[in-house]
Amino acid sequence: MSNTSFAAQAVANGPRTIAQPSFEGMGWLVVINLAVMTIGTLVGLMVVMKLVGDGCKHRHLDTWLSPAWIYRALGILFACAITVRCGAEALTLWGYDARDPVTSGFYATVKRLFDPFAVTFGLSGLGLYICSEPGMIEQQRKEPFAIDMWLAWPMIRRMLWLGLGTFLAAVGVVSTR
Repeated sequence: MSNTSFAAQAVANGPRTIAQPSFEGMGWLVVINLAVMTIGTLVGLMVVMKLVGDGCKHRHLDTWLSPAWIYRALGILFACAITVRCGAEALTLWGYDARDPVTSGFYATVKRLFDPFAVTFGLSGLGLYICSEPGMIEQQRKEPFAIDMWLAWPMIRRMLWLGLGTFLAAVGVVSTR
């Protein structure tokens, strides 16, 4: 075990638990984290794919720094931040196995490598928001109109079903470990 990472050594020398020792043996907490992180990853991916697809479809209409372009870019940046952060955490939760410390240690290291990318996406989204907010507010006040929030309901419904299925899978995985 001397040639393995510090993370792998920590798993190998730690208690033989079904999840990271930081969960203190609370299976329900493992289920919630496993489900939420997986749902966050999948929903984030869905949003990124939709917004990138919409951006490609409307690339001639939504020009650089138009309100639609800025709004879409904000969504992509924040969804990327959530996807990367939740995805890295989900990987460590799904892949944790005290009997395989090398793999578990590798996943823990990958999570730490991905964290700066997630924060960079999030801070980039905040920066874009701060820069665009005065102009966006001014633009939105010029011609007020009602927004039909229910146009995206089919996508939200798919996300909810995905969330339920993922939660049930998390219960099953933690129950059978």
